[in-house]
Amino acid sequence: MTTTDAASTTPTDSHGSDDSAPSAASTDLFTGFSDPEALLRLPRLAAVTALPGGRVLAAIQEADEHGARTPSALWELDPAGAAPARRLTRSEKGESSPKPGPDGAVLFASARPDPAGGGFEDRSGIWRLPASGEPELVAAAPGGLELLAVADDGTMLAATSVLPGGTLEDDAERRRARTDAKRTTIWHTGMPIRQWDHEIGDQERHLVLVSPAGELTDLTPGVGTVALTSASADLSPDARTVATSWTRRVPGGETRSDLVLLDVASGERTALLTADDEAQFSSPSFSPDGAHLALLRSTLSTPSDTSYTRLEIRALDGGATVTAELGDLTPGALEWADATTLLVAGDLHSSGAVLAIDATTGASRTLAGDGVFSSLSAAEDGTVLALRSDVGTPPRPVRIAADGSASELLAPGAVGALPGTLEWVSTDVDGIEVGGWLCVPASASAAAPAPVMLWIHGGPHGSYNAWSWRWCPWLAVERGYAVLMPDPAMSTGYGDAGLNRGWPRRPDVVFRECETLFDQVLERAELDGTRTALLGASFGGFMTNWIAGRSDRFDAIVTHAGLWALPQQHRTTDAAAGKMRVHGHEDEHPDWYRAFSPHHEVDAISTPMLLTHGNRDYRVPISEALRLWWDLVSAWDGAPEDMPHRFLQLTSENHWVLTPSNAVTWNRAVLAFCDQHVRGGEAVPDVLPW
Repeated sequence: MTTTDAASTTPTDSHGSDDSAPSAASTDLFTGFSDPEALLRLPRLAAVTALPGGRVLAAIQEADEHGARTPSALWELDPAGAAPARRLTRSEKGESSPKPGPDGAVLFASARPDPAGGGFEDRSGIWRLPASGEPELVAAAPGGLELLAVADDGTMLAATSVLPGGTLEDDAERRRARTDAKRTTIWHTGMPIRQWDHEIGDQERHLVLVSPAGELTDLTPGVGTVALTSASADLSPDARTVATSWTRRVPGGETRSDLVLLDVASGERTALLTADDEAQFSSPSFSPDGAHLALLRSTLSTPSDTSYTRLEIRALDGGATVTAELGDLTPGALEWADATTLLVAGDLHSSGAVLAIDATTGASRTLAGDGVFSSLSAAEDGTVLALRSDVGTPPRPVRIAADGSASELLAPGAVGALPGTLEWVSTDVDGIEVGGWLCVPASASAAAPAPVMLWIHGGPHGSYNAWSWRWCPWLAVERGYAVLMPDPAMSTGYGDAGLNRGWPRRPDVVFRECETLFDQVLERAELDGTRTALLGASFGGFMTNWIAGRSDRFDAIVTHAGLWALPQQHRTTDAAAGKMRVHGHEDEHPDWYRAFSPHHEVDAISTPMLLTHGNRDYRVPISEALRLWWDLVSAWDGAPEDMPHRFLQLTSENHWVLTPSNAVTWNRAVLAFCDQHVRGGEAVPDVLPW
């Protein structure tokens, strides 16, 4: 095993310490990791945007009084990083999607009430905040407006929704009639019918053009309920063309996503790239001069290969299309720095980076590393604004200079001293380096070794490389636990080979890599290998469920949104098409399902398990937890009051736990359950006190 110090909490591509990393730019630093509620009330940076004149805008979320919501407000940051942030907006509904207007004003979306009565109740409209003065409503629609892009002349591209078969003109009346009749029916004619936590088929998503004066033009009338459901779209700088993904149904219950161009003047739709059984397209982005279009091409997963994503840049005058040279980076956010340079942020080697891509050749160079970057925004002076995070640092606003140096801007929500150390560790598994992040409490020593948690991330295409507000290891570290967070097979940021190693979703491969690294770190004298817990969510929850029936080495297991009975889950998930394409029916592949569906080994489970699951989770439906809970409870042959398993049901949550108050309960319950079974603490009461 190799280890490298990273106590500065700024992971780098080489996992070494980085003296040039941005320093904490605030005197009000959070250190209260003993209080989950205090952590969940910490302000969260959601976006940062460069404005004309060198101004910097941020969207910052904060929990409301009751911990029920985290609405965001707009703040202005000092571009020099010297003066404190200044709050610009206040509303109960919050403000989101800020974008600069050509006149120096800020355009944003909000469901705040319009004093003039021009909005629609609880529906988001587009607002304009001048450089000085109060926000004013620009446009509203009965189905709300989502701000997508702003052209050079101030014309905006937005998305709205109408009831199926309706128009912008009759939508308000049809919605009133539906509400008055308390009608909640949906007429389905094919797949898909769900996505994450909402239904598909009860509304049509349309793209609309919004003039600077607020006039709406429906660019996609009669589009139906599928084509634009999850579309990504952009408006050309001259406001003449919209590029958008366009979903269509194909046989077998599947869909394909084309890339189309909409002529704003005529409404004509032209297929630029047509998806097939090999690849589909998303995330179009026009260059500032409108000459190039960046896009993502993603292959369709198969039983032998996962989905791979390529970043392509297409010359719209008929010239060549180039593929960006990304190396091992898994692409995420895109932003044009200028007419010939595209910036892309993504995961890289248990950390992240920002690459600058030459639009004519596809050649890349690293602009910034040593962290995970999001919300890229090119400033007038050639610098780039972004949010930067790592495992020990929540997203913070930074300015990235041409030489890659990053300076942090003052903003609320900074974190101070951590309750332990952060270190990148790795080991060799069959000639492959498998690494991850190890958090160790400051109190741990050979004389008082710390109990250890093994966390397995979801996805499986994901990475433990950034801050998490709910799966925050520092709450456990403050409690005295060490936490190991590996990036095993199928993790992002390790190229195609890393994504495909262990495919198709082989839990045995993932567990072998995680367990090998876990065993290596447990050789440390300051860690107690006799007191351990296993935790995971989504794919990580599937892993914990599968491991529970095959290993008794852990003292407690926590599984959130975990897959249990694969023949059931593969047909009921909102992603059924992809699951069935890759894994097929159980009668076609009985050996695979028998080996890897966790429900077959329920009788072998002896470790106390805590199940947590949201009722509105359509990716891993609540039926997985209900069946697992029944299987555990009905198989317990002791006295009911002695059964060690517990189930925390989150009736209003989806695949995640987004409500701050519920996240507090979740954290307290998870830590208390682990304390009981790992450290011999008091039993979690039958009625939770939180």
